[in-house]
Amino acid sequence: MTFAAPLVLVVGLLLVAALVVALVLLGRRRTAALAAAGVTRAGSVRRTGVWLTVAGLALLVLAAAGPTAAVPVPRAAGTVILAIDVSASMGADDAAPTRLAAAQAAALAFIEAQPASVDIGVVAFQQGALTTALPSADHAAAAAAVERLTVQGGTSLGEAILTSLSAITGQTVTVAEDGTTPELGYWGSATIVLISDGESESGTDVETAATVAQSAGVHVETVGVGTAEGATVEVDGYQMHTALDEDTLRTVATTTGGQYRLASDADDLDAVASGIDLRLETADEKVPLAGAVIALAVLLLGLGAVLTVLRTGRVV
Repeated sequence: MTFAAPLVLVVGLLLVAALVVALVLLGRRRTAALAAAGVTRAGSVRRTGVWLTVAGLALLVLAAAGPTAAVPVPRAAGTVILAIDVSASMGADDAAPTRLAAAQAAALAFIEAQPASVDIGVVAFQQGALTTALPSADHAAAAAAVERLTVQGGTSLGEAILTSLSAITGQTVTVAEDGTTPELGYWGSATIVLISDGESESGTDVETAATVAQSAGVHVETVGVGTAEGATVEVDGYQMHTALDEDTLRTVATTTGGQYRLASDADDLDAVASGIDLRLETADEKVPLAGAVIALAVLLLGLGAVLTVLRTGRVV
């Protein structure tokens, strides 16, 4: 327990202590005087009323000092990286209005729903991946980064995961040519939300990248955009058929301890993104106790007053 005004507590308790000493001395003198006169004193009810009143005054002093207690409270906190696919296939319209537009709408809804205790970053990926907003409590910056995304290039889910891990850890995360993966430590309060159609054409092997995330304790929650039937998009003057690859997205999520979710349009994506559970961590929050202490003080003062009335037969 801590106090906002410890000086008030010290001075107030000294005054209450002085009152207690005075009452004890006064009581002893009265008892001695009555004994000298041959009168036996029977004032237990009276003494109880007095001490209840003194206890009430002491509690009022305690309340005036502004007591607070640190209470462990679970809250959603940590770091979230929104990794959004901006490859050419995200221009397909099998998720209305397009896969990318639907993904952007979902990402913006997700950002808006998060408390200030969550740091949010944004990674856009195609053949490579680029951190467009470092994780921070500035959710407006993250939303602006999402709104700037445009369709371009191919897809590399593996690079998306590694770049997201780089943004989380603050160090460049790569996989060596011989397959050696880096030691990143444990980042259990971090989550990657990967929104993609799942097609991966180049870059680091996606399963290897998922293993790196798993070893760092980072969950990758995957959201599939599009349909298994797919759609046709035009890339550099050529027609290309693209379809949702659920198996890859499901593998990434399963490997890292996350979940795979399917969404076919913007409304579905909004519901999916807002339903993603962030891991909870416990933080101490200061809870004011003055109200409870005052209530108890009033109770004691009231009991003291009742006992005094019963003893004397009068209110004053």
